[in-house]
Amino acid sequence: MDDRPDAARDRPHEAHSDAARSGEEPAGPDSPGGPHVDEGSSPPAIRLRGLSRDYGGRPALREVDLDLAEGENLALLGPNGSGKSTMLRILATLLRPTSGEVTVLGCTLPDQSWKLRGRIGYLGHEPLLYRDLTGRENLELQARLHGIPRDEASARIEADLDLLEMGRRADDRVSGFSAGMRQRIAICRAVLHRPPLLLLDEPDSNLDPEGRELSRSLIGPAEGRTRVLVSHEPERAKAEADVVVMLDRTGQVAGRTGHRSTEARP
Repeated sequence: MDDRPDAARDRPHEAHSDAARSGEEPAGPDSPGGPHVDEGSSPPAIRLRGLSRDYGGRPALREVDLDLAEGENLALLGPNGSGKSTMLRILATLLRPTSGEVTVLGCTLPDQSWKLRGRIGYLGHEPLLYRDLTGRENLELQARLHGIPRDEASARIEADLDLLEMGRRADDRVSGFSAGMRQRIAICRAVLHRPPLLLLDEPDSNLDPEGRELSRSLIGPAEGRTRVLVSHEPERAKAEADVVVMLDRTGQVAGRTGHRSTEARP
């Protein structure tokens, strides 16, 4: 039996180290809504220039420009098929861009992907867990892959499991978990190594209202942590975001809001 985790072909470093304009300003690099970093400021956590990605000649992302400062929260919105998950997978080093420039935490992608993988926490559509291991065993394996000392890893695992109220089921096999329980363990996996950058693709998927609230303690906004959040709940996402980017069905930036869209241009 193949005991690889769900969607193993898509798994990221954690598993082996995977619109209407609504009045927004236009988002080209030379427009008021385009990316802008003041001279002398710290390098952005994420910098995209002309990012494009095609699938067999079909464009999924087209000429995306973006700057996101360290510690900021980005909400990435748009209809199905607009390239939101594709962008997140590129940032997570799971996909190569077709063209354009991508720099994440000072690492140029894809050439320096190996330097970045231990510094990001990726939560995608699949939990990326080994179903024949227990929840705790999955997290212990993750800790070893990231080189976390055993005592420190044990303390983190217990704390995170308790925060998500999974301590009582942590020693059960993942194969017996509900989708919501698997998502809670996947959230623990994504943050176990305390990454400075979280890439979250609909992290509330399969969670009940209680689970959504509990998860905020681990994957919600936090001082010094940069987040990119893909969501189909615009109002909730916007409430947590410093910058909101809307993609249209062609994979282009249709508009953006937040303090960057109102900065005075030089």
